[in-house]
Amino acid sequence: MLNPTRLAAARKRRGWTLTKLAQETGLSRVALSSFENRHQDPAPRTLIALATALNVEPLFLEGDELDEIPVEAVSFRALSKMTARTRDRGLNSGRIAILINEWLEDHFTLPAPDVPSLTGRDPELAAQEVRARWGLGEQPIGNLIQLLEAHGVRIFSLTDDTKDLDAYCLTWQGRPLIFLSREKSGERHRFNAAHELGHLILHGEDKAPNGPEAEVEANRFAAAFLMPRAGVLAQGLHNAHAQRFLEAKKRWNVAAMAMAHRANELGLMTEWAYRTACVDLSRMGYRNGEPNGILHESSPLFTKVLQQLRARGLGLQTIAADLGLTVAEVKAYLLGLTPTVLPGRAGDADRKLRNHLHLVD
Repeated sequence: MLNPTRLAAARKRRGWTLTKLAQETGLSRVALSSFENRHQDPAPRTLIALATALNVEPLFLEGDELDEIPVEAVSFRALSKMTARTRDRGLNSGRIAILINEWLEDHFTLPAPDVPSLTGRDPELAAQEVRARWGLGEQPIGNLIQLLEAHGVRIFSLTDDTKDLDAYCLTWQGRPLIFLSREKSGERHRFNAAHELGHLILHGEDKAPNGPEAEVEANRFAAAFLMPRAGVLAQGLHNAHAQRFLEAKKRWNVAAMAMAHRANELGLMTEWAYRTACVDLSRMGYRNGEPNGILHESSPLFTKVLQQLRARGLGLQTIAADLGLTVAEVKAYLLGLTPTVLPGRAGDADRKLRNHLHLVD
């Protein structure tokens, strides 16, 4: 039998109204409304038509009840300006990613959450504390995705249905999740991940992870986490020029503009020197991109998952079949499958992943 919550989730994650679904299936809007409101069950042939239009298997639409993600629990940026359709795509795409995560947790032992709650803490101090807890010192961070996964954060890609979003995060039943766009540069990808980590750490409990103030705090946390005060001060960036920032950004694996902003934030720049550096970087193409930038970081966790599945003659098709999704959709939620190695420290992240991750018999 059709589960109405799953029909609604599959529809909304495509950004479709009932009218659009009616057009795609040839069914009436009245009939579709009755399905979603539990007033009527579709015939088997109709269920197949719905699944085909929504690019899922009938099994997906017949699954268990799906609880909705509360919008106030998600770190959507500029939420007040976001359309309902964009919001619903993000929420319901995230809900399907949670199903994938639940499958992984049912079949593998994965690292437990280790993300401290520092609600109300100054972002700079919070970043220093997290670095200390995770054994990072003042050194550059290598693969940030690997670091987050080792501390129990699940990282998923934003799919084509949600590519108009930069990133967002949420905590679901105690599990922190971060969703990242692959459309941005590798440097922006890292900053977005650190930004969302800031939301998870600073905006738990009774503090909403969205709104202008929360965004400023998450940005400050990300800058301090990726470019720690003592490490940046030791680089001698006092009133540095654009070329010096291009050299420094390679050490920290961040955007050139972010490097300049951090130096200014730490009081290393006069207003004139900062403005001059930004103008010069902009002329070189660094305001809207990162020429010759770093590669996107990938997910060592998903790489190890696939390796262990393949060792047993399984693969992404196993996850897709169990969840009633297509292989293409499952793959879309996972980050690149070839690990990216960047200079820097990730604490004991790789050891943690090796020790925790194994297939449950």
